[in-house]
Amino acid sequence: MTSNQWAQWCHDNPVARDVITTRGGWTNYVHRPPREPFETLTRREMDRLDEDELDDYNAARTIWNGNLPTVKTQQLTRAFSIMDQVMASNVRDSEQQRTNIVIDAAPGLGKTTIAQRYARQFHRGIERRHGTRTATGNLRVPAAFFSVKGATTLKGLNQRLLNFYGHPAAKTTMTSQRLEDLAVDCVASCETQLIVIDELHFVDFRHRNGIELSNHLKSWSNDMPVTFIYVGVNLRAKRFFDEGMAGDNVTYTQTSSRSVRCDVVPHDISTTPGFRAWVDLLTTFETHLMLCDHRPGMLAEQANDIYRRTSGRIGSLTGLLNRACQVAIATGAEAIIPDVLDQVVLDRAAATSLAS
Repeated sequence: MTSNQWAQWCHDNPVARDVITTRGGWTNYVHRPPREPFETLTRREMDRLDEDELDDYNAARTIWNGNLPTVKTQQLTRAFSIMDQVMASNVRDSEQQRTNIVIDAAPGLGKTTIAQRYARQFHRGIERRHGTRTATGNLRVPAAFFSVKGATTLKGLNQRLLNFYGHPAAKTTMTSQRLEDLAVDCVASCETQLIVIDELHFVDFRHRNGIELSNHLKSWSNDMPVTFIYVGVNLRAKRFFDEGMAGDNVTYTQTSSRSVRCDVVPHDISTTPGFRAWVDLLTTFETHLMLCDHRPGMLAEQANDIYRRTSGRIGSLTGLLNRACQVAIATGAEAIIPDVLDQVVLDRAAATSLAS
């Protein structure tokens, strides 16, 4: 790669701005090719660049370093195994009840990433085997993804799903029942088999609106021959599985019997296998970094300190490494060393944990 190509690389490999809660954005996410790697320059080679060329080279590195690969951690592998089991058991005729998946965990542990990656993998597999068009000529959409907002109503839930498909009724004043009928039709017409609903923790399932929403989700499960993946923070504590009920009434809830909980936990280095897995994760990430003085094993050597700063949260870790790369480039350190880590600002969860 010659020096006048850095700007072109940034143009050809921009940061994705797609809103994946729409069909177009989701499709782009599913089929987005990996970025083309480029060679890391030495200090001497960087010294030969003029000011604009160095600025373009650093801009390209910022994009590259800021988009760490998704690593098959123990947590991701376990979650995929659980979802594979559920999906296999759901390969059944449409009149039979399906089991749904609930990814429930604290913030910053990669819940949404796990759900997105699994749905993307599923989407690609269905398209590869059956094509991008249904037998009736409709665009096939094997998987769908959207999130709920605070105080979501039944009508709002239907509108969010219709908005994903780009249906004009999403912006109308139709009744909730009519919107639901259109949503069911969209799912059937596009032969969608998997729907991910993110941010369910915004719903208070102990409140009347939350109970109504829970019942609506059960209605969707009855009317749509799909598997749902529900994603949220501490859904068990929010009574999602109990449908907001308490006492003896919990026995009669259907959500619990129709769903499998998939929890995601932080990394734990208190055991030898856990520490080894943490080091393996850092080793994988460090092979991706473009810093001219970064050498193999540098992150692994700081495994304990990095864990102390992130508490084993994958979200805190990727944020730490993203910002550390920026500091390393800006200061000229060109490596993630202790002095660089000391200058990195932490997210609130990591900072709170570090202070305690």
